[in-house]
Amino acid sequence: MMDLIVAERRALVGVLEDLSADQWHAPSLCEGWTVAHVVAHLTMPFRISPEEFGQGMAQAHGDFTVFSDAVAARDSELPQADLVAALRDNVANPWQPPGGGLVGALSHDIIHGLDTARPLGITYPVPDQAMTAVLDMAVSPGGESLFGFDLRGIELRASDLGWSSGTGDPVIGHSRDVLLLTAGRIVPPEAFTGPGVQRVWAGAR
Repeated sequence: MMDLIVAERRALVGVLEDLSADQWHAPSLCEGWTVAHVVAHLTMPFRISPEEFGQGMAQAHGDFTVFSDAVAARDSELPQADLVAALRDNVANPWQPPGGGLVGALSHDIIHGLDTARPLGITYPVPDQAMTAVLDMAVSPGGESLFGFDLRGIELRASDLGWSSGTGDPVIGHSRDVLLLTAGRIVPPEAFTGPGVQRVWAGAR
């Protein structure tokens, strides 16, 4: 799993270090966040000490979303080169999100990488093994994805992987778009085919 994490981070560094200033400050798929915000958030575990984390969480009254939003807003103003360097210098960092393990770290990296790259029309390599592991984690058993996307009554299919999950009306798309959909991102319906598409975007499920 660490090999997959290292490969993902290196590939993302290659994308981020070549972005223009306009691209760096362009909207991402994370609502209200630019690419700079996402990279600030993505590198937060490598830049924030345990003491800073504790103080920030106390100021946010224990609300991690409030804390991480504040850090992203503040640190998005850091130089692009500094934030990219923070990722480059930590490609092999074994950080894991609480309760998520290494696959959770891989999921964090891949989803936020796509949050930055997809709106810019950039595609970079994500190994099939890595994408499959993250998709499997995202659709862990239950009526909703790990991120709250309603899975009832549909079968998700990744056309490029031969991966599928669920039962019901098929929703078929590239694995990257399927993952972003399960992660609650806004993905254009034309990125998908299958009889489940209309149900998903009509909100009938």
